[in-house]
Formats: sequence, C-alpha cells, structure tokens
Amino acid sequence: MDAQGIGRRLRDLREAKGVSLSALARSAGVGKATMSGLETGTRNPTMETLWKVAAALEVPLTALLSSPAVLPDVAVEGRLLESFTESAATYELYRLVIKAGSSQVSPAHGADVTEHLTIFTGTAEVGPIATPLRGTPGDHLVFQASTPHLYAAGPEDVHASLLIRYPV
Repeated sequence: MDAQGIGRRLRDLREAKGVSLSALARSAGVGKATMSGLETGTRNPTMETLWKVAAALEVPLTALLSSPAVLPDVAVEGRLLESFTESAATYELYRLVIKAGSSQVSPAHGADVTEHLTIFTGTAEVGPIATPLRGTPGDHLVFQASTPHLYAAGPEDVHASLLIRYPV
C-alpha cells in the first residue's frame, strides 16, 4: 500500500470538499495528528482508519486507494480486487479474511450503501451491530451499511468476498 499516494488522494478529496483537516479528523473519529500523518504519507493507515475517513468524506474507499491494495488490520484483512462504476452505482470487490476469534466494528457508510458477503470458509457474523447476520460456507449475506456494522469470525479464519455497492 502506497501511504504517500493515499495521503495525496486524501488531501485532494478533503480540499475539494472544502473540509479542514481538524473537521475531517473529528467527523472520522481519528486524531488530528493521525489525519495529518495520513495526508503527509508518514503514517501507514489501517483498514479501519481508511474506512472511517472514506465514510466521513462520503466517498467509496477506492477513492483513497490505488489498485491493487492490501489493507491489513488486526481483525480483518481486505484485498481490493476490482472497482467499477455503472450509471447507478460504484462497486468495490474485496477478498476478505476475518481472523479467527476476532471482531471489528466498521463505520457507517452513506445512505443506501449495501454490503454483500459471500463466505467460502469459516463462520461469520456481519451486519448491523444490533442485528448481525450469521453465515457459514456458501452463504451470501446482504445488509444495509448505513450504520456501524460488525465483522466477526468464529473459531477459524473466515475467507469471503465482499461487494460494496455505493449508489451514485
């Protein structure tokens, strides 16, 4: 992952939206020093931080990334496989690994964003925190991602694909 490239894209998006660094840090729920380090490319962002920043800017995660990107985190590792835009939506396709026994809460996306998870191995709980969906290999789980949502694995790693649909 190219931290300097992400930083340049982050700064360009923030400035294009007319948002100060402090205001973006506040709305994303990250420290101002962290945001500054992201923009200058001196900090390696985690997947969770990038999701928060993209959500606060109301842009798809791929607006911050160069493809292909591997986004390591403590609980979830995601590899961006493809991003494409059609007339009604932008789509991002990821290969995910949710690490055994771990969980992560991801920030809310914009209105009407949906996530589609297809599980290959393991048992997962995903979706809105209050009402997560449980899935096993072969299951396809779909949920609205406009509220904070959970990714959790049972006793073994979960391997899955994740398609995120952002309406345009």
